[in-house]
Amino acid sequence: MTIIAGIDPGLKGGISCIDTEGEVWAEPLPHIGKEVDLHSILSALAPPDEVESVIVERLGIRPGQSAQSGATQGINWGRLIGGLEVAGYSIRLVRPQDWKTKVLRGTKKDKSDAIAFVSRAYPGVNLKPGKCRTPQDGLADAVCIAEYGRQLMNKGAA
Repeated sequence: MTIIAGIDPGLKGGISCIDTEGEVWAEPLPHIGKEVDLHSILSALAPPDEVESVIVERLGIRPGQSAQSGATQGINWGRLIGGLEVAGYSIRLVRPQDWKTKVLRGTKKDKSDAIAFVSRAYPGVNLKPGKCRTPQDGLADAVCIAEYGRQLMNKGAA
């Protein structure tokens, strides 16, 4: 069995895995305060020899984002990538535009479209973890990123 993982690295991001049998799981990206919890992330993933690729959304700073927020995001992203590499995972970075173009084609490619795609394609995925009342777009994005990797793998490009 081969596993593709997808990670939306934001503070409200998520981590998801899709295997070759179509099983999917997703959970919020673990943090301790505002710092990514690398130990929990590595514990959640299958061992590197079972994971074909970890697809991570490329870091982007939003217009109007404070320098402190951008620095925190950059540090977390660097820790995540470095930790995955040291643990032995094969990593592929993807720009949001690229995975959205492939997975959300024919839509406006916004957060609600990612939620709608996951609800339709993977209805067993819980996008409302814990006490959340609304679907979490970070979880939906993580599933879509993993789906992007699955589509690449099916074409031999992952």
